[in-house]
Parts: sequence; C-alpha cells; structure tokens
Amino acid sequence: MRKIAVINQKGGVGKTTTAVNLASGLALLQKKVCLVDLDPQSHASLHLGVTLGGGETSIYDLLCGESTVSDVRRQITPHLDIVPANLDLAAAELELAGEVGREVILRDRFEAEDSNHDFMIIDCPPSLGVLTLNALTAVDEVFLPLQPHFLALHGLSKLLRTIDIVSKRLNPGLRLEGIVLCMYEASTRLAAEVSRDVEEFLVSNTSQSSVWSSARFFQTKIRRNIRLAEAPSFGQSIFDYAPNSHGAEDYLSLAREILETSSSVACSGNDTAAFSRN
Repeated sequence: MRKIAVINQKGGVGKTTTAVNLASGLALLQKKVCLVDLDPQSHASLHLGVTLGGGETSIYDLLCGESTVSDVRRQITPHLDIVPANLDLAAAELELAGEVGREVILRDRFEAEDSNHDFMIIDCPPSLGVLTLNALTAVDEVFLPLQPHFLALHGLSKLLRTIDIVSKRLNPGLRLEGIVLCMYEASTRLAAEVSRDVEEFLVSNTSQSSVWSSARFFQTKIRRNIRLAEAPSFGQSIFDYAPNSHGAEDYLSLAREILETSSSVACSGNDTAAFSRN
C-alpha cells in the first residue's frame, strides 16, 4: 500500500482539494483508496458529504480513544473509503500532549488493521503540530500542493526541516515525493517564475537532506477552475459534480501519473534530483 501525506502549512493552496480529488481519481481508476481526514476543520469529510452527528465515531476516537480503524472508516464508493473528522479533533493536540509515543499513534492503529487498500491518503492540518507528526510517521511519501505565487516559498524551509527531522528520528523511509502545482495559469509569467524559484530552492538545498533529493514537480498541473471551488458545497468530488470540467480532467491525469510512478517509487534510492522544468 502506498501511504501519502498531502501537506502544506500555508492555507488556501489546494491541499484538501488535492487530497479529496486525487483519492477520488485513483478510486475511479479502480484502485482501493482510504482517505484520512486529519484536519480538525474536517473539510475533506464535508467535501465528500460526510457530516458526523453526536455520538458518531471519528478519527478523534481512533487517536484518543479505543476505536479501531474499522470502527471509524466509512465507505463513500466501492473503491473509496474515508476516516472522517469533526471538530472534536481540535482537542486531540492537547489531550495527546502528555501521551507517551503520541507521534506514532496513527501509524500503530493502521498497522494493527488488515487492509486491502492500494493507497492511503492523509489530508493534513495546516500546522506542524502533533497531528501532522502523526501523519508523517504513518506514511512513506509527502505530496506538497503549491500555488504558483511568490508567497509559496514562505514557510517552505520550515516544512522541509520538519520532514527531515521526522525522517531522522521517527520514520527513516519518509521522503518528499513530489510537488503539485495548483490553481495554475499557464499564460502568466508569475507561474513559471515561482515554479523556477521553488525548483532552485530545493536543488540548492539538496545537499542538506536526502529526504527531498529525488523530489520532482508532477507533470500534471491543476488549472484554476471554478468547479473545483464549487464541488465541496455539494458534498461531491469533482468527478461527481463536474466530470467534464478541467478540474476533473487534471485530477484524473494526476492520478494516472501517480500510478505510472509506482515502479520508480519502489526503487527510490536514487539521490539525483529529478525536477521537471515548467
């Protein structure tokens, strides 16, 4: 099973949109996917029409209670499941503060579960606290959604440092697998310039860590598309809401690209940077 964390501590860059629609795209391609909503805002859950009522279990009960993955997991389609969140998850950071091994609870819960999923995709919160550490210890790959904007580099070094520290101390197999450009407008000079700046930043810092030495820009770029912004309010993925839109086309293309990289992921010991020019 490929385990992927979709992460960026900067809000509004397409993180949840990417997590939900990538998971839905892979499911559409007949891959069995488990989407994990690890954000207290529960936007991934709401995006797929899951609203938890009082007494219903969520990922909070998985992290802070005795619930198992099977207890909290819900089926969205025959190939897509979700471990949903609600606002209770906001209390998890505080409740886990004194817990021994708090950074690996999520990993341990999933390792205790027999799973037939091909992918686990975690939608991380926009912060670098205990919840994000749980995600980074539970996965092998990190996908970084990035808006081509000059503020894109803001906080990037801190995020990479966090990934590096987790790799050294808690999860030696962790790596930054790729960068997904979201809200992309090919006609603007800004998009090309920011893409180049991010590439240069990562290449210039490659010697500091092997965690991102083989990272790359995905060839698929997610174009700015109003349908992607509308879909969550209907509780649907882009494939259900607007299957003929550019958003659906782009996320299906990204899902196909990720499937094509499966063989290269299996032999990811290569330390040569593999950035694609944009």
